[in-house]
Amino acid sequence: MESRQITRASAIAGAYEIFDSGTLLADLRRRVTFRTESQNPSAIGALYAYLQTEIAPTLSKLGFESRIVDNPAQDGAPFLIAERHEGVHLPTVLTYGHGDVVRGYDEQWRSGITPWDMTVDGDRWYGRGTADNKGQHSINFAALAAVINARGGKLGYNVKVIFETGEEISSPGLNAVCAAEANALRADVFLASDGPRVSAHRPTLFLGSRGSVRFELLVDLREGGHHSGNWGGVLRNPAVVLAHALATLVDREGRIIVEGLRPPPISAAVRNALADIELGRDESSPRIDPAWGEPGLSPTERVIGWNALEVLAMQSGNADAPVNAIPPVAKAACQLRFVVGTDWEHVREHLENHFETHGFKHVQVKVSGGTPATRLDLDDPWVHWALDSMRATTNKKPALLPNLGGTVPNNVFAITLALPTLWIPHSYPACNQHAPNEHLLGSVAREALGIMAGLWWDLGESGPAIVKHRTSGA
Repeated sequence: MESRQITRASAIAGAYEIFDSGTLLADLRRRVTFRTESQNPSAIGALYAYLQTEIAPTLSKLGFESRIVDNPAQDGAPFLIAERHEGVHLPTVLTYGHGDVVRGYDEQWRSGITPWDMTVDGDRWYGRGTADNKGQHSINFAALAAVINARGGKLGYNVKVIFETGEEISSPGLNAVCAAEANALRADVFLASDGPRVSAHRPTLFLGSRGSVRFELLVDLREGGHHSGNWGGVLRNPAVVLAHALATLVDREGRIIVEGLRPPPISAAVRNALADIELGRDESSPRIDPAWGEPGLSPTERVIGWNALEVLAMQSGNADAPVNAIPPVAKAACQLRFVVGTDWEHVREHLENHFETHGFKHVQVKVSGGTPATRLDLDDPWVHWALDSMRATTNKKPALLPNLGGTVPNNVFAITLALPTLWIPHSYPACNQHAPNEHLLGSVAREALGIMAGLWWDLGESGPAIVKHRTSGA
């Protein structure tokens, strides 16, 4: 036991040295220079280059064989599939990352920094992708290298990688590729990193994500606008109709009124997991409105364990240059974020029935698709294993989130590939993800290197027993 602890400690020390020596910073600085904006059609060359000249060589040094997989979606971003194989009868872990980023918005960044080069200012490492997701997968690969070195080149398990470059455009083709490559991606557990911790100072494990459905409400009453002086008072105003319709979906305090869009009650297990987690503790976090949302729930329960119906945008006429005319059309872009157990596949029917009941015959509902919610059983052996490993490395109690409040493509791994899913995020809520001045905290990156080295190490120790336990159904 003592020798194992020393070797585990040496693996973690090796991971910390990757940070202290500047190696992680140099790797991430190089990766940030790739302008992998998947929202920009002209960036397709950069997406291929990131996989071919950056990720594939990095994995090759760790003993992986990799191949580029073209996206079956038209003009889709490419994938990389890689494998490091040690034995047929050994456990296998599948990991994931994405090399694409959102647009740079170069001119909106703070003076003196650019999205396409790393700028270190105290604990903050600025650059597009530092938090989402280049910094996170860089940490995971570096920690894996430290463990391979500490174990003398043998992990005691197999590792597979699925890497995409279209996550920021809703992962087109990811599900199709994983379904087609199901045999190549077969594994016993999924372990990856994306999204934020609950706070900068608290290591976090989440087991899935809320789902998401986008829908549009449209009130289209006539062709063209009509003078408000000549016709005001006798022509139905679509903006007013839409405002009243929206008010029947969510009350004035943010509570969802439509029964079909509400989730099942929060379970005792989820409540217990969330009991000691407080949102909004980092600097730059927005101030939480304690009176907004479902009554009787804590803010954390409202974000993680409940549904949220949001109006993302509204339009009727031109608010920047209004004219004296009754507009002909009004529309609202809306979103339902939802947890496991919600009847999300019938959102359109629930809304149409609701509007019919309330007499809003002019409101049209257009649903543009959605992503399922997922959540691994909180009592799964892999969950206990991950929490124990993180606690042993950091001497901190990790936060356990049943699911992320946002949405990652976890349904592909949990449903299509039928894997238990573990996510250990290395960012934090105020990282400016998707915004100007995106940054990674150096202190979190260093701690994350140790956490991941501990997990990669412990997988070789405990993985076979956990796989056997889950296979036997014990």
